[in-house]
Amino acid sequence: MRLFWIALTCMFSLTAGANVPLTEALGNGPPIPAAPKLQASGYLLIDATNGEVLVEHNADQPLPPASLTKMMTAYIAEREIAEGRASFDDKVPVSVKAWKTGGSRMFIREGTEVRLEDLLRGIIIQSGNDASVAVAEYIAGSEDVFADVMNQTAASLGMTNTQFKNSTGLPQEGHYTTAKDLGILAARTIKDFPDTYSIYKEKNFTYNGIKQANRNSLLFRDPTVDGLKTGHTEEAGYCLVASAERDGFRLISVVMGTASEKAREQETTKLMQYGFRYFSGQTVFEAGQSLPESSRKVWFGEAEEVELAPTESLYVTLPLGRESAIQATLDAPETLDAPLEAGTVVGTVKIMLGERVLAESPVAVAQAVPEGGLFKRLMDFVLRLFA
Repeated sequence: MRLFWIALTCMFSLTAGANVPLTEALGNGPPIPAAPKLQASGYLLIDATNGEVLVEHNADQPLPPASLTKMMTAYIAEREIAEGRASFDDKVPVSVKAWKTGGSRMFIREGTEVRLEDLLRGIIIQSGNDASVAVAEYIAGSEDVFADVMNQTAASLGMTNTQFKNSTGLPQEGHYTTAKDLGILAARTIKDFPDTYSIYKEKNFTYNGIKQANRNSLLFRDPTVDGLKTGHTEEAGYCLVASAERDGFRLISVVMGTASEKAREQETTKLMQYGFRYFSGQTVFEAGQSLPESSRKVWFGEAEEVELAPTESLYVTLPLGRESAIQATLDAPETLDAPLEAGTVVGTVKIMLGERVLAESPVAVAQAVPEGGLFKRLMDFVLRLFA
């Protein structure tokens, strides 16, 4: 095994090493204050790129999500469009049930047809319950069947503590999710559908002559915020899932069960300010980028050495001032035998902060090394005997 140090501006990662809390892996550096404590039933702050948890409280507690449910309704509609089973221009019929659905509304009319793109904006911007039911019926035939699609989708995304009963988030027994699961859904929405994600930052939408403002008031106050969704019922309280990006660093916050619209905005702002002030993120190595000090001796090949490269990009999230504390460990054989195809996996690279694994990737040979001629192979055979 070889060890080499990396002095780059980075951050700490999410997926690996979760058994070592970040606060125990900080090492020397400027002090990192304790995370803010919010007046909310549950909350979460993550790095959107790798899912690294920066702050959490009751993040695994099942809670009623209210209209945050519509993030899943929109996600499924976006997936249908992306995979070619639907299009923005589809004419969606409006049923009596959709028309009569109470609560926040887009004001579609029974018996008419509405473009799917308009309905998507009605769901995301206006939080229309009527639009949500219309889309659910169009995609799955009925809202009950659509709820099953929602739950299957949640399971496929790794949302392990979620159960949906409807497409709107209107109160219904057994309808719940968690802050952590909503963080997963938000991150996948941003990653999977970057084109339609732009809808989440639109501040207004007019349909049927009625102009409604986006209920995410942070869009009007913070130019770095570009999504995602609000929710409110008496049972759920006031909820907000938000995302913001500053200097290429994107955070996602989830706040559930606050006391008012103002409170959910204030508590979300606290999380965002803490995350952007005390953390940052960066890709240390791109996939396919040769690692420093990674050359390996090659026997029996046309080339004497070959460089190694990660097969996946290595992105890390770091607390403030810990850039020089991260190190990379490369676990790969010191010698390799030709022939070698480019991309052949031969080991693993890990980015570490103390005992915490921040990021990990298989490493592969960066260039193909064909087998050498007969004389070269004979010479290497003899030389390796005495090596």
